[in-house]
Amino acid sequence: MARPKHCRYVEQTPGATYFKPCGVPLSALDEVTLSVEGLEALRLADLNGLSATEASSRCRVSRHAFGRTLAQARRAVAEALVAGKALRIEGGSFALIAPAAGRVRRRRKNMSLIVAISSEGPDLGDAVDPRFGRAGGFVLAEFADGDLAKEPAISYLDNGDAQIMATGAGIATTEHLANAGVATVLSGFVGPKAFEALEAAGIAVIQNMDNQTVGEALKLFREGKCSLADAPNREAGNPAEQG
Repeated sequence: MARPKHCRYVEQTPGATYFKPCGVPLSALDEVTLSVEGLEALRLADLNGLSATEASSRCRVSRHAFGRTLAQARRAVAEALVAGKALRIEGGSFALIAPAAGRVRRRRKNMSLIVAISSEGPDLGDAVDPRFGRAGGFVLAEFADGDLAKEPAISYLDNGDAQIMATGAGIATTEHLANAGVATVLSGFVGPKAFEALEAAGIAVIQNMDNQTVGEALKLFREGKCSLADAPNREAGNPAEQG
C-alpha cells in the first residue's frame, strides 16, 4: 500500500487562482495545474528567500519533502511560461494555518542561525544525549548570517530543571530552546508531545543523531547530510525516555 502524502501547512491561500496568456481564448489553451502547497513553496523559497530548512519547518514537513514540492511547483510554472499554457492553482494536500506572530517574512542578511544539539556535556567532543526532553543540556552553534560555511559561536544551554521533571520535560525543554532562538534541534529520540511542541514553536527536528559526538553530529548537519523529521520516533525498550 502506498504511503499517504503528508499534509503540508500553508499560511495563506492564493489571491488569484488562474493565469493565462494574453489574447488567447481559453478554448485554445492547454492547462497546467499548480497545487496550493506548491504555490506556498514558491512563496517561501523564491519570494521570501528562506532556506530549505526554514521553509520546510514552516510547512511542517521534512526538507526532502519540501524540496520535492518546490521542484514540482517550479516545473509547473516553467511549463506554463515556456509552452504558453494556462496556469490553474488548486488542489493538493494542505491545511491552512495562521502566520506566526512576529515572524520575519523576508530573510535578512544579518540573521543568525542557531542549531541546538542535545549533549551529555558542554563541549563538541561530548556525546550526543539520545534523550531530547531529559537531556542535561544543549550545545548551541550560532552561525552568523545563517551561513553554515562560517565557524559557529559555541555556547551551552543547561536543561537540568527539565531533566528532573516528572512529566512535561519535552515541552519545558522546547520552551528553553525557543527562548534561545533555536531554529533546528539535533537529538536522538523525540516523543510525540515534545515533537508537537517543537512544531508549534517552528523548530525543525533532526532525529537519530545518537552514538556520536556533538561535533560529529554538527559536521553532518553542516554538510547537508541530515534529514528533517516529519514525525516523532521512539527509543526501543525505553519508552520513558522518548520525550
